[in-house]
Amino acid sequence: MSEFQFLDVRTTDHVATVTMDNPPVNAVGLPMYDEIKALFTGIEQHAPGARAVILTGAGKHFCGGNDLDEFLTMTPENTGGRMLRVREAFWSIYDCPAPVIAAVHGVAVGTGLALAASCDMVVAAEGARFGLPEIQVGAMGGAKHASRLVPQALVRRMHFTGDMVPVEELARYGGIDSVVPAERLLTAAEELARRIVRHSPVAIRTAKRSLNRIEYMELKEGYTYEQSLTGELSAHDDAKEAVRAFFERREPRYTGK
Repeated sequence: MSEFQFLDVRTTDHVATVTMDNPPVNAVGLPMYDEIKALFTGIEQHAPGARAVILTGAGKHFCGGNDLDEFLTMTPENTGGRMLRVREAFWSIYDCPAPVIAAVHGVAVGTGLALAASCDMVVAAEGARFGLPEIQVGAMGGAKHASRLVPQALVRRMHFTGDMVPVEELARYGGIDSVVPAERLLTAAEELARRIVRHSPVAIRTAKRSLNRIEYMELKEGYTYEQSLTGELSAHDDAKEAVRAFFERREPRYTGK
């Protein structure tokens, strides 16, 4: 039996699939935020051997946002502690040592959009819709996450209007890796994950750390940091195995060392 109430975790061939399961729309309340943080900060424990993770939702939707019942009891005095728990859930996905792929279907609104945008890549089903409805429910948040997927002008339109935007429109800006028929959503996410996990687990973890660190650096500083990691990788057997396999025209045999 899973130790989580709202999450199901399954691992196959180094790919972990995490399914949010809180009917009817996978809305997230504080206990579920805590579970997300626990799972992704302890991914090695909860999904041993996983080199990539897929995050998706059970049922018709990826995630319908925050549990609105919690907003009714929110006050200036209790907001700080609650919002910290929300942030830590998002950061746990962003900082997960394994790359995370969001497989989005149905709606991803508010918290749902932020969860998807906290991932490294987004694969979406045709007809999926994204939105920032916070302005409609007396809250703020999600716009900064949306800026990882689309340009500022669209972020502002989404934030000011609260309107849903079809994934086909978002995809034009390059923030969505692919849009596929609904029946192929998990297959497409798994195919992308398998293209990642064929590489050395050491190199994958280092690449994830590198990409997070350089995302908001300027060019020279960022490239200098990347070069420093080449030196770090050179101490690992997998780096030498990758080069040997290239010259010997064979598949590399990685040990994770």
